[in-house]
Amino acid sequence: MPDIERLVNDFVAKLSKRKVEGSQATSRLTAELLRSVVSLQRLPPTNSAAVLIEAVRGVGVKLVAANPVELAVGNIVRRVLHIIREEDLSLLTSKTSDLDLSAASDDEGTIDQDFDPTQSAAAAAAAAKSFLQPPSLHALLENMLDKAIPSNNYTSSSGGDSEEKSKADKLARTRKLKHDVIEAINILIEDIDTCHELIAEQAVEHIHQNEVILTLGSSRTAFEFLCAAKEKKRSFRVVVAEGSPRYQGHALAKELVSRGLQTIVVTDSAVFAMISRVNMVIVGVHAVMANGGVIAPVGMNMVALAAQKHAVPFVVVAGIHKLCPSYPHNPEVCLNDMRSPSELLEFGRFSNCKEFGMDSGAPLQVVNPGFDYVAPELVSLLITDIGGHNPSYMYRLISDYYSADDFDLQGRIHK
Repeated sequence: MPDIERLVNDFVAKLSKRKVEGSQATSRLTAELLRSVVSLQRLPPTNSAAVLIEAVRGVGVKLVAANPVELAVGNIVRRVLHIIREEDLSLLTSKTSDLDLSAASDDEGTIDQDFDPTQSAAAAAAAAKSFLQPPSLHALLENMLDKAIPSNNYTSSSGGDSEEKSKADKLARTRKLKHDVIEAINILIEDIDTCHELIAEQAVEHIHQNEVILTLGSSRTAFEFLCAAKEKKRSFRVVVAEGSPRYQGHALAKELVSRGLQTIVVTDSAVFAMISRVNMVIVGVHAVMANGGVIAPVGMNMVALAAQKHAVPFVVVAGIHKLCPSYPHNPEVCLNDMRSPSELLEFGRFSNCKEFGMDSGAPLQVVNPGFDYVAPELVSLLITDIGGHNPSYMYRLISDYYSADDFDLQGRIHK
């Protein structure tokens, strides 16, 4: 439909132009877009779940291709696909149970009608045995022939009524499926909005009196986590690494001071010198991989190695929407984002260096990666909005929130 195409193209343009950045913002907007896709998608009376899955998957492939760095977009697409499968299975299970109950009630009526209290125990046992035995092949064939031959007792009008009723039931089931999927997506959006608060509620269990906490970069999840411990009358100090070259730690330090936390700003290169005085490292990340490793702001692996060297717990706080069912070695996973060299070197100041390099055959090159990969063995604890988990437990969460058929969105489309 043109309405769906317009909505998708608008969001694809925002993603490709980096007008929308950050895991929470992209997750929420992706969920809202997919909710609109489900709402506007026309579904046939039969096989409606498969049609809906293909429509959502097709939109998801476009969104992921627009900005592969934002892994949260693919996570939400897979979550919605899992929701569709779960709701369709729930409706099918409910219908099957209703049929089983009606069949059981019919069988009970038949047994009651055939029961004669005057018959002997041997006759009753024989009747029960014949009832419990499976039907023979001859009886099954006769039953199939009886069903195939139209009965004279049924008129054409009754057959038409039955067909109309069946069609009405299928339409009602399709409407119910779409309604249930939309309601589940609304719950998903609410979970994304409240993930910071749910994670922050666990802060008092991990941060204790007079401790020294180290963090790197600027993460709203980590900020809310630290502020929640402060609100619980915990007195502690926070060491903030500045996060060169974007210096996001400076903004985080100002926000922490405005909330009354004792804050110390250090350079990234001073982390190893400070880590021996630190009780715990608490950081936010960009994504959590299937093996328990994390993709985090650049410089985080250095912090994790320093923490391991001095036996300091390395704690990651992240919403469950950041959990990615892919492994870091998968080719479709974009582990890094090469940012502009201007964050490191100003073009005007080094223009003569560039000209000199071209003449000498050795031009100046500037590499500015945005992320680091931290291996799971360096992570002590992952705190999500559903509780704290060991990195080795990620496989269980993935099985709860994703379907294996949806791990590879691109592969399913090209088949």
